[in-house]
Amino acid sequence: MKKNKKVDYILEKLGVSNNQKGCSFGEKWFGSGQIIKSYSPVDNSLMGTIQVASKKDYQKIINEAQNAFLEFRNIPAPQRGNLVRLLGNKIRANKTKLGELVSWEMGKSLQEGLGEVQEMIDICDFAVGLSRQLYGFTMHSERPNHRMYEQYHPLGVVGIISAFNFPVAVWSWNVSLAWICGNVCVWKPSEKTPLCSIACQNLILEVLKENKISNGVSCLINGKKDIGKLMSDDPRINLLSATGSTKMGKDVAKRVGFRLGKTLLELGGNNAVIITENADIKHAISNIVFGAIGTCGQRCTSTRRVIIHESIIEKVKNELTKAYKQIKIGNPLDQTNHMGPLIDKDAVNQYLNAIKEIIKQGGKIIVDGGTLKGNNYQSENYVKPVIAEIKNSAQIVQKETFAPILYLVKYKGKVENAIQLMNDVKQGLSSAILTQNLKESEKFLSHKGSDCGIANVNIGTSGAEIGGAFGGEKETGGGRESGSDAWKVYMRRQTNTINYSSDTPLAQGINFNLK
Repeated sequence: MKKNKKVDYILEKLGVSNNQKGCSFGEKWFGSGQIIKSYSPVDNSLMGTIQVASKKDYQKIINEAQNAFLEFRNIPAPQRGNLVRLLGNKIRANKTKLGELVSWEMGKSLQEGLGEVQEMIDICDFAVGLSRQLYGFTMHSERPNHRMYEQYHPLGVVGIISAFNFPVAVWSWNVSLAWICGNVCVWKPSEKTPLCSIACQNLILEVLKENKISNGVSCLINGKKDIGKLMSDDPRINLLSATGSTKMGKDVAKRVGFRLGKTLLELGGNNAVIITENADIKHAISNIVFGAIGTCGQRCTSTRRVIIHESIIEKVKNELTKAYKQIKIGNPLDQTNHMGPLIDKDAVNQYLNAIKEIIKQGGKIIVDGGTLKGNNYQSENYVKPVIAEIKNSAQIVQKETFAPILYLVKYKGKVENAIQLMNDVKQGLSSAILTQNLKESEKFLSHKGSDCGIANVNIGTSGAEIGGAFGGEKETGGGRESGSDAWKVYMRRQTNTINYSSDTPLAQGINFNLK
């Protein structure tokens, strides 16, 4: 079995064994479930074997998390914020190694791997400040000598189910905010990127040990789909934050909804960029290319559709074709390359099937795709980015394909027609308009404009900052993570009324006097 000495060195420095148990709420690792293997999509090398959780392991972890919450909620929020600050410092000190591990195990470019780790650092910084700003509200009572206000309390156990494409950042969004809100976390990472999760757990356990905090505050449970179902069905999980496909999210929502639990869902995207006749074409091309091929098209915010005014579509096609000829594909750890591999063989097959469907459904291939072979491509997961001109109504366009496939859609007339095409999909995550016309941009941002959770002007669909709330509408799930007031979902809201008089007046003028 092919091994990679560079990967072994990184794992060693991050305290990860090649033969690792997958569950932890302390220094001792355990796991009595199946054995899974993590292969690098970069070169097919075996990175490690992990024994994942059994149902018995799951119960052990949930019990530990519940007990830890009873203590952790008593720590003042600014002190919890300090723990997040220390976690951020741990991540800073290990940024290069963790970024390299993300690239090796997930396949994204090293720059993107390092960028993902920087996102972890940024959300820690954001959460530290937030720990002193968990504001409630005050309001005036209609009753004399009464005071009313609202406050927020921790929920309890926050479950986190993360996806392979951002194996560490999305977890950090959740754990940072959950911690400062007083919650404890149980994390089930993707089966495709287990070693990244183990590296993160090692860092967080160092912080807990150094500060004499119960290990159950951060629990890791590597497992298969059965563990995700257990989390969805378990009323002891007070909030389940799940990132993944719309299909997965619907199952989670159904299960958690049945027990009237709380969810935070970040699901599929089918993101579009509108290019009007008033756009700066050169500027537009650079935004579109990164959005379409960054992370090999495996971001939930990847640009899937470009909706182009008929008067400039030929020029845009020509410029995009020129740009795609410059894209270098290969080992993502080589910083001269722009694009690495897809995550695995299943992703490659989905990509190839999508190309067949494009042709069947009347699409015209502008830039050819296909798999790549040869000395520069150390696994079968490398593919060429595709551009196709096709109708927005085509079935293949209406679904999300997690691959570097870009659809060009022509529109006529006013920008409202382009907005209608943009919104005419079931997903609603990210969107953008590229124009130098103020009226067009304002129409795009109005209540009649984009129906997505993210709407950008003169930047692409991908690359959100942590300061804003991240999430989308429709089949994207409606969740909001990261910045702004996303912290509120991790807490329970309580309205308080205090009577400091000697009387007992009722609201709405009701008279219920007793003799």
